Amino acid sequence: MAQGLYLSQKMALQQMLAPQLQQSLALLQAPMLELKALVNQELEQNPVLEELPELDQKNKETPGESTSETGDDQAPEDFSTTDNSAESPEEWQSQIEKLSQLDQEWRDYFSETALPAPRHSKEDEDRRQHMFDSLTTTTSLQETLRDQVRLSDLDASQYQIADLLIGNIDDHGYLKATTDELVFSTNTPKEIIENILKLVQNFDPPGVAGRDLRECLMLQLERVDRETTLEYRILDRCFKLLGKRKFPNIAREMGVSLEQVVQASSRISSLDPRPGNVCRDDGETYVAPEVFVTRNDDGTYAVTTNNDHIPRIRISNTYKDLLSESASAPDLKEYIREKIRNGKFLIKSIDQRQQTITNIANEIVRRQKSFFDQGITSLKPMTMMQVAGQVGVHETTVSRAVSGKYLQCPQGIFEMKFFFTSGIQTASGDNVSNASVKDIIQDMVRSEDAGKPFSDDQIVKNLLVKEIKIARRTVAKYRNELNILPSHLRKQYI
Repeated sequence: MAQGLYLSQKMALQQMLAPQLQQSLALLQAPMLELKALVNQELEQNPVLEELPELDQKNKETPGESTSETGDDQAPEDFSTTDNSAESPEEWQSQIEKLSQLDQEWRDYFSETALPAPRHSKEDEDRRQHMFDSLTTTTSLQETLRDQVRLSDLDASQYQIADLLIGNIDDHGYLKATTDELVFSTNTPKEIIENILKLVQNFDPPGVAGRDLRECLMLQLERVDRETTLEYRILDRCFKLLGKRKFPNIAREMGVSLEQVVQASSRISSLDPRPGNVCRDDGETYVAPEVFVTRNDDGTYAVTTNNDHIPRIRISNTYKDLLSESASAPDLKEYIREKIRNGKFLIKSIDQRQQTITNIANEIVRRQKSFFDQGITSLKPMTMMQVAGQVGVHETTVSRAVSGKYLQCPQGIFEMKFFFTSGIQTASGDNVSNASVKDIIQDMVRSEDAGKPFSDDQIVKNLLVKEIKIARRTVAKYRNELNILPSHLRKQYI
C-alpha cells in the first residue's frame, strides 16, 4: 500500500465524564486549601453565588452543620442536584415564591439582630504590622555568589566566565559542569577556567563550587588552614574507604591508630556536605487537617470535620429576586436558571465531599481504635476496598477522598493514607500492619549496641521472637524505606 494521508471513519465506545462530574471529582480530591481556591474561583465565575458574611456564618454555625448553604434558611432538598431542565414555569415560580418568602423572613431577622462590625484596636494593628515586618526572605545561592563576583577584580570576559560557572552550580553548592565542557562552550583556555573556578571556590559559603563531595569537604578544610591535618589526608587518599567506614583499613594505610581515624572521621562528619543549603529557602510546609478525632471521657472517639477554611456559599438573593420578576427577559431568566443549577450542584458537591470524608474517617477510627489507644505498634492492616465496602462507595472514591488529606488525633497529625497498609501474618495467626513492623525495626535499631549493630539476619531472628516472620530481603527493604544504614555503616568503633 502506498504511503500517504487518508481520511477514514470508525465507531468506538468511550467513557466521557460530564463537566459537572469532573468538577465533583476535583472537589473530592482537592485538599482543603486547594478546595478553598476552587470555591473562590467558582464565586468569581458564577454571579448567582455569594459567600455568607462572617456574621451570618457565626449565627448559623452549629455543630455538625454542613460547610455550605443552599439558601438562606431553606432546606437542602429545595436545591437538589437533579436536572431541572424539564421544570415547568409554574414549578419555577412556586420555588421562587417560597425562596422569596424565606428571604424576607431572614432579612427581617438580620435587621433586628445585626451588630456593628468589630473594630480593631491600635494594639491589634501594631501586632499585625509586627507580624508582617517579621517575615524574611533569603537570597538564592546564585545571587549570593554573583554579589561576591561583582566585588572581585575581574574584567568583562572573566566576569562572563565566572557568571557561567555560577550558573552551573546547583542549589546544593556543587558544580555540575566539567572544566572540559566549559572550555568547549566558552572557547577559553583551561588554565583560565581553572583560575576563575578557584576564585569562586573561595567565596562563601565554604565548600561551594566543589565538583564532588570529596572536593567540597577538602575546600572547607582549606578555608581554615587544615591541609596538614589527618582528616584532610584521609579525604585525599582514603575517601572510598571512609565512605565504607573501613576504619581499620584506613588506619593501616595512614600509619596511625584506629582511635585517631575514628576521631578524624568525627571531625569530617562535622563538615557540611551540602554548603548551598544555607541559602535555600524551602519554607515551612503547613497542612490543615481535614478531620479532628477527639477522645471522649468514656473512651470512645468523636470525628468532626474542619470547616474553617471552606467558604460558606449560597444563592444570591438579588438573582432570585430578578428571576421572580415577570418583566425579566426570557434569555436573562434562562441564563439565571442555568447559573443557579450550576451553583446548586457546587453546593451539593461540597456537602457530599464533606460527608464522604466524614464517613471514611469514622470507618478508619472504628477499624483502627487500637492505634488511637496505644500508638503505631497497634496499627492494623486495612485496605481501601474494605473501607469502601462499609462506606458504600467505590474504592477509587476512597482513594480520591484521602489523597492529600490529614487527620489530627491524640497521637498526632497523620496523612489519611497512612492508615491504609498491607498486613503480615504472625505465627499466632494474627495480622500486623507493615507500618507496625517498620516501627518495631526502628526501635530495635535505636536501642542496639553501637559497637555491634544488628545485621538484617539478626533483625529477622529478633522479629521471630515477636512471632513476626518476614524474609531478610523484606527487612532490607523496610530498612531502606526508613533510611537506616546497613550494619557495617552503623558500626561505631569507639
